[in-house]
This record gives sequence, structure tokens and C-alpha cells, in this order.
Amino acid sequence: MESILSYIYYGNISFENQENFIELLEISIYFKLNLLKEIIQKKILNSINYSNFFQFLFQNRNLNSNEIEIKCFELINQNFSQIQNNENLFNLTKEEIIKFIQFKQEKKEIFQFDFFQFLNNWIEKRNQRLKGKKEKEKEKEKGIEKKRLFHSFFSLFDKDSISKQDFDKLKQFDFFPKSFLVDIQNKVIQDNQKEIENKEKEIEEKWKKEVEDKNKEIENKEKENQQMKIEIEEKWKKEVEDKNKEIENKEKEIENKEKEVEKMKQEMELQKIFADSEIVQDIEYVKKLQEWINDNDFFSKMKKGFSAKRDGFNSQNWHKAVDGKGKTLIIIKTKDNFIFGGFTQVGFNGNTGKINDSSAFIFSLRNDKGDRIPAKFTYKQNSAIYSNLSYGPLFGGYPYDFCLNSNLQPGYSNFGYSYNLPNGITYGTNEAKSYLAGSYSSWVVDEVESYFI
Repeated sequence: MESILSYIYYGNISFENQENFIELLEISIYFKLNLLKEIIQKKILNSINYSNFFQFLFQNRNLNSNEIEIKCFELINQNFSQIQNNENLFNLTKEEIIKFIQFKQEKKEIFQFDFFQFLNNWIEKRNQRLKGKKEKEKEKEKGIEKKRLFHSFFSLFDKDSISKQDFDKLKQFDFFPKSFLVDIQNKVIQDNQKEIENKEKEIEEKWKKEVEDKNKEIENKEKENQQMKIEIEEKWKKEVEDKNKEIENKEKEIENKEKEVEKMKQEMELQKIFADSEIVQDIEYVKKLQEWINDNDFFSKMKKGFSAKRDGFNSQNWHKAVDGKGKTLIIIKTKDNFIFGGFTQVGFNGNTGKINDSSAFIFSLRNDKGDRIPAKFTYKQNSAIYSNLSYGPLFGGYPYDFCLNSNLQPGYSNFGYSYNLPNGITYGTNEAKSYLAGSYSSWVVDEVESYFI
């Protein structure tokens, strides 16, 4: 009571003695101290264990707390095999046993044989307490009471809650209701039949599965064989294809080799054309000149009729070599590695002066860096060439597109007067004047070669 007063006045309570828990709970219920009731009940539930659950279960008989009762039943259920002969277990009331059976039913647990033995022993012990009657009447009454109690207990049981393995053992209890035993037996028979059916079904399904697996295995084997056949065919096709491709590549290689040889032959033939040229060393230059002049007869018969380094840097010597030769190819190389020149179908002739030749052209093969694309520039106006014994090659009418003086040195380059300029270059500009030789007049000739038939 002191603990209750302490709670009422000071808001705290002592839980030192477990024996007072139930008493405190009763008082809190009596005085309708609901919050305290919840605190104490929670404390009790946390305190119930294997060593004290019987004590709390028996103390709870006055309170009839469902939570405490269930907690105790849980511990009984968990430890039943250890406590089935405990005297406290036989002190349970009939109502408590009924509640315990219902508790197990709700948990859908199977009742084992040891539980029925306990019920039998509990009834035996209960009957031993009957007093004040003659022995015979007592025995008779005990038997009636035993059957009555068992009937009342078993009316609670669901047939599925009794272990089928224990059915034969249960027959030893002659106080079982016959209808209950018949139901159980029928249930066992039904279960056995169902088990047989399930077994047969299982065997049938297993057989079907085996047959199905075997068929599948055969099918997979056939597929595998088919796949192998396909793979072999594909491999064979691939090998044939690869072989054909290899042959084809080999043929192409031979063809390319032949083309390469032919090209080399052609290049060698082309190189022969300018075999003695000091200026035309690049096969591409040869190809371009051959393309621009487009006269195989000329190339097959022409010769280097004049070389300044060989025959002297002198216009008289040059005229002596080239005059009256008709088709003439002039190639000039400067000290700065510019290579340019011109071609005329008519040719030079003494002091003739202006000579018209619509097929004449000027060309540029190389600049000082060697990065210019070789180009041909056609005749457009005035005169194509100019022949004067006091000068070397003169292309164009005055002012000449390029000219060499009597010592075969410039002269000047006034490119664009008589011949077409490259696109984007304007006549009279430094760009036009320096296009062929690098400058207007300050270039120096390194070599002059003249070819004719």
C-alpha cells in the first residue's frame, strides 16, 4: 500500500519485491489507476520466466489477466516435456487446462501423446482427491468423472490437431469418445489413401518427368547433332570460302604485281625519255610532260639537243642547236630549284621575231619548296614565242612571259601577258611575276635543256 501511496503522491513506485506485483496490480485495478496498471502489468510480463511462471499463473486466478495467462501458457508450452511431471502442472484447474488446449489450438499446434498422458494423470490425481465415499462407489464415480472430464476436454480438439502417429497409442485410453476415435480413424484412413494417391501421383509424375526428360535429351541430342552438322557444313563452307578468297587474293596479288611490274616498265621507259636530263629526275614530271604534249612520236624520237652546262650559256649556241627543229621542249632550272619551261609545235628560227602557235604552252613543274602541283598554262594572245639570235628562249609577245638573255640568264618573267595565269592570280602583280622563277628578274639559271627531234 505504501508503494501505491508513493505513486499517488510522488509519481514513483518501487518494484523491489516480485511477490507484491500481483497485489499492486489488484490495487491499481481497484482504484482505477489505469496508467499504474499498465506499468505494473508490463513489469510483471517482463518478470515472468521459467522459474516463476507457475507462481504468476496461480496468483493471476483472482485477476484473470489474459496477458499474464498467455505469457505463462507460452512458457508451459515451450517447456512441456521438462515439466510434464511437475506437481504445479497438476495443480492447474479444469478451466486453465481448457484455456491451455484452446491456446494450443489457436497456435495450430499438434498435440503429442505425452499431452494426453498428462491429461490422464491430471484426471487420476484429481479423482484421488474425492473423499467421504465408499471405496466401490468412489471407484465408480471416479470412472464416470474421468470419462466426463475427457469428453469435455476432447470436445475442444480438432481432429487435425492430434498427431496421427499417436492414434494407436490413444486407443489404450478406454474413456475416449467412440465417435471421436472413429473420426480419427477415418481421418487416418483418408490421409493414408491421400498419401497413397499422392505417392502414385508422385510416381506417375516422376515417370512422366523421366520420359519427358529422356525425350528432351533425345531431342537435344538430335539438335546437337543437327547443330554439329550445320557447324561442320559452315566450317567446310568457310574453309572453301577462305580458300577461294585466298586464291582470289593471290590472283589479285599477282595481278597487282604484274601491274606493278608493268608500271615499273612504263616508268623505266619514261625515265629513258629523260635519261640524260639533269633537270627531269622525277617520274611524275615525265608523266606530266608526256600528258601535256600528248605526242608519243615526239617522245620516242626526241633528244636533248642542247644543255647549257654542256654546250655553254650562250644564246648563239642555243639558236644553232634549236633553230629550224620544229617541235621544241624547253626546260629551265633555277639555282633556287624552280623548274619551268615551255613547248612549241612550230619551233624557233633565227631572227624571225613573233611566231604564232596556238598549241604552245608554258608549264611549271616545281617551286623552291617542291610543294606546288605541276601545272600547264595555255596560249591566249599576241605571239606564242619570239625568235631573236641575241636572246635565248622567249615565250610570249613583248613584254615576254619569260625570257633569257644572250648569256641564258634572266631576262625577266612577266608571266600572264600572252599565256593564261593560274586561277586567282592577277597579271602584273608580284605574285604573277614571281610564279615561274621565284621573282621578276633576280633569279639565276642553273641549267637550260632543249629537246627536239
